[in-house]
Amino acid sequence: MAPKRPTRGQTKKKSGLFSRLRGYFLAGLLVTSPAALTLYLAWLFISFVDAQVAAVLPPRYHPGTYLGFDIPGFGVLVLLVVMTVIGASAAGLIGRLLLRWGESLLNRTPVIRGIYSSLKQLFETVLSQKSSAFRQCVLVEYPRRGIWVLGFISGVTEGEVQSLTEDEVLNVFIPTTPNPTSGFLLFVPRRDVTLLSMTVEEGIKMVISGGIVVPPDRRGKDQKRAKVSAAGAVNPNAGSPPPRPAQTDIKDT
Repeated sequence: MAPKRPTRGQTKKKSGLFSRLRGYFLAGLLVTSPAALTLYLAWLFISFVDAQVAAVLPPRYHPGTYLGFDIPGFGVLVLLVVMTVIGASAAGLIGRLLLRWGESLLNRTPVIRGIYSSLKQLFETVLSQKSSAFRQCVLVEYPRRGIWVLGFISGVTEGEVQSLTEDEVLNVFIPTTPNPTSGFLLFVPRRDVTLLSMTVEEGIKMVISGGIVVPPDRRGKDQKRAKVSAAGAVNPNAGSPPPRPAQTDIKDT
């Protein structure tokens, strides 16, 4: 006796059940993956800092010596306390004298003085509360006219580069996908820079995701109708031109 073939309704029911199970699985993957990856990266960072601090601290200061087990994050806590104490000490008279003596020693050392001065200037520029570095997300044409890339303003061009250019130019960092820490430094005329409403954090997310994560458009209705054409000019056929805050928001340093 030949086996009965499944009816169309049974096949459709099984297909619908499989589709629902697949949807549930993808939904669970979407919910858990970002949290799991975040916790994993945080655990790697904490473990790395704990290992480095444990290698420097004497064994008698390790919690594991008395408790029998290590405390995760103890190295991070020690690092925060040490950095805070160093910052507080550097603000005093003795701390400033020691800091000047150490800097003078580093500045007299070949090779090291170049690395130290570059890193110091970079950290002072990025960490300064009044600095405008990497605080504005812009749109520029690169590598040719008609192709647009996302960039971040790192400052106003000064020195020899500015003196050799006819237009006032800005330092624009163009990140690469999916690693935004690498990229290109462009000197773009101020009139060719289009300031975006998205924040730097949103721009970095867009670069890392390869354009999958798109931030919301916070512009007004008139600005949404306007289009940007080649060389940063506003297309007159697309509506009234949006204001160019890049002309006023970027302070000269």
